[in-house]
Amino acid sequence: MVNGTKHFGLMSRQDWGHPQPGTVLWLLGPTSAGKTTLAMRVVADLRRHGVPAIIFDGDEVRGFFGADLGFGADSRLRVVSVLVHLANKAADAGLHVVVAALTAGQDARQYVRENVTNLTIGYVACSVQTCAQRDPKGLYRKAMSGEIDTLIGYNSEYRPPADPDLVLDTEAHSVDELAARIVASYIRN
Repeated sequence: MVNGTKHFGLMSRQDWGHPQPGTVLWLLGPTSAGKTTLAMRVVADLRRHGVPAIIFDGDEVRGFFGADLGFGADSRLRVVSVLVHLANKAADAGLHVVVAALTAGQDARQYVRENVTNLTIGYVACSVQTCAQRDPKGLYRKAMSGEIDTLIGYNSEYRPPADPDLVLDTEAHSVDELAARIVASYIRN
């Protein structure tokens, strides 16, 4: 104590009750592969097990910026950079973070790898044909009719990541199975 005031600068994280940093699971994959559905399920299941968790979704961040944000490479990288910032801040606060975002460009993937701490990248694998059949937001329908020309996976190729830490195939496995697999890894540790 200095003059009756505790000096926090000399204390460790544990001394003043700051939790250990959390982890970041970054789910990437084509539109309608099931990234958000899986992320929501994982976060809900983690919370049920008493694990502090939060989800950040690329569409939510994009919605925050509104019409000011386009679908070009610069705009997509801007969304990823915001997600990286949010994920790191939440993980530093002790939360386990699940990010659901397309993250299609190699520049965005490299940015995530270089800038996110305690990172696991999960590729949510699903064929574009199945994604187009699911199409909960109607984006593939719009791309097929020519209303939009920026849908990665239809208007341009979606390239799977070369080196994901996990492959989560939503065609071969149910959300229940995949979520249980992910949650088990947190509960064991």
